[in-house]
Amino acid sequence: MTKKIEKNMLRERAKPLPEITDEMWNKIDDEHRLLVQEFLETGSFREKSRRQYTSALKQFFYWVHSSLNDKKLYKITKRDFLRYISFLKNRSMSSSAIALKKAAVSSLNNYIENVVADDDENYDKFRNFTRGLPAIPKTQTYQKVKITYEDYQEMMKILEDDENYLGMAWLATAFNVGARLAEIVQFKTEILNYEIPEGQNYVLSHTIYGKGRGEGKVLNYMINKEALDYLKLWVEKRGYDHEYLFTTTYGGEPKQMSESWAEYFCSDVLTDILERRINVHLFKASCITYLLEVKKVPLELVSKYVAQHEDISTTVRHYDLRDFAEEKNNIFK
Repeated sequence: MTKKIEKNMLRERAKPLPEITDEMWNKIDDEHRLLVQEFLETGSFREKSRRQYTSALKQFFYWVHSSLNDKKLYKITKRDFLRYISFLKNRSMSSSAIALKKAAVSSLNNYIENVVADDDENYDKFRNFTRGLPAIPKTQTYQKVKITYEDYQEMMKILEDDENYLGMAWLATAFNVGARLAEIVQFKTEILNYEIPEGQNYVLSHTIYGKGRGEGKVLNYMINKEALDYLKLWVEKRGYDHEYLFTTTYGGEPKQMSESWAEYFCSDVLTDILERRINVHLFKASCITYLLEVKKVPLELVSKYVAQHEDISTTVRHYDLRDFAEEKNNIFK
């Protein structure tokens, strides 16, 4: 009998835009293709960002080709770009997906404004036409349902029965540390050699690079004893040495884990255990909520040292999933 998985959907997901094939891309104005190539080759992007920006810029210029009759970039106006935003909205694209596509075009425009304009008279008076536009209204496809400590224990018990030591190490790290998917895979095995200072129940990680320009925001995560114990168990069981903690074997050779492993692990393993949609992005919010709601750690400390936010409003807005049930019950007493 097939299990029914609770997806917690608030609206239907948008269908992805068609991939821009080489044949389609070759129809684009030569100048636009060269600008994109130059921008991507000279910029300092992490590989994931480079892939995302490549796709986003190809989508934009194919729209320019199809809807604006290959209008030159230096002639495109704010009104034109708002039409592009409407084109994306009308396909039910999420606000985060639209924001990514806008950011890619904005970054290209900044490059043209700061670099290309000095050498090309057509761009002498060019201005970034994505600036000063109305904010993209936030949309949400899935309701964020926190992963409780009881959920965490249930998943760990099943993984232990399966002798899935890598899964246990990843889950313990994701739930206890609060690092994002792309940050967890950066953790190095050297962490297990760090001594826990007297009177302390965690070690501080080596430098991790988070979201941000260039290499990314410099971060150091607190890794508690529970996560350390499961990490040590995984390294002991995997049977080989490697620079990174989270590794998988391809073609008989261990390599640093790809982000897609964790995405599969959540969607095809953890989702089946809890019988509801589990997404990799739920763990940071669940870790933060657990510390606030159950451990009663002050918001300021959780925001600064776990969420790694400079402003607590960011933590509250995006990662605090408390429902305040008890507090609500006291309102009308």
